[in-house]
Amino acid sequence: MLLDLLHLLTTPAPSAQRRLGYLRDSIWLMSRARRCRRAWAPHLEASRAVMRAAIAGAERRDTAVVLGSGLLLDVPLADLTGAFRRVVLVDAVHLAPARRAIRAFANVEMLTADLSGAMALMTGAARDLDPRLPPVCAEPGTGLVISANLLSQLPIRPVDRLEASRRPLGAWTREDGDAFGRRIVEAHLAALAALRARVCLVTDLDETEEDRQGRVHARHDLLYGVRLGTPDRAWTWELAPFGETAVNRRLTHRVAGFADWRR
Repeated sequence: MLLDLLHLLTTPAPSAQRRLGYLRDSIWLMSRARRCRRAWAPHLEASRAVMRAAIAGAERRDTAVVLGSGLLLDVPLADLTGAFRRVVLVDAVHLAPARRAIRAFANVEMLTADLSGAMALMTGAARDLDPRLPPVCAEPGTGLVISANLLSQLPIRPVDRLEASRRPLGAWTREDGDAFGRRIVEAHLAALAALRARVCLVTDLDETEEDRQGRVHARHDLLYGVRLGTPDRAWTWELAPFGETAVNRRLTHRVAGFADWRR
């Protein structure tokens, strides 16, 4: 708790990210990653393997962009920096472990950006979603764009805020939660589809809550009905082992990895 508080007080983050809870969410995820590192290890390695395959297949080697770089636990940073002249890490918040990790690489830069397109809407600065990718993704020299375990995360905070609000967000009301979430997912995929660069997509698809006897108590579609096709690789991520959220419950996610999503 004290370590989390220290990160909350000392992490550089725009006021919107602090006010809307993105910084707090990132710190919470970091804490869970630390507690669940053994359970998460196969998922992280599978994610890195898909990204390494994408790196090997990229034709242009000037710039690589990682969307949702997070703590870099699932990102093969050394492989990226060795293969590309420049690596750009994009996320809403960059915590201290990630900032320390890049110090060993002279060709890495960090970019803070809202990838959901919803922050301005949530703060009242816009009237609707404005989903867009950073311009670096579309630069002629960019040969690889990785969406790193991000797609299912983008709607979480905006949908929660919409459904908890008594007032609409633009034209969206609290009854529109599923449609709102789907719009965010579809917008991210549309933005990726418009790029010239090779696109690597790693994303969780759904969440299952089960007990120690393997009985399923709940299942949630994390992509709001959006379907992605057949991945190059699929696996199960034990997100919250028994004892993490409840003694006799665990949460698992199905994950899909596409080394060349538009192939």
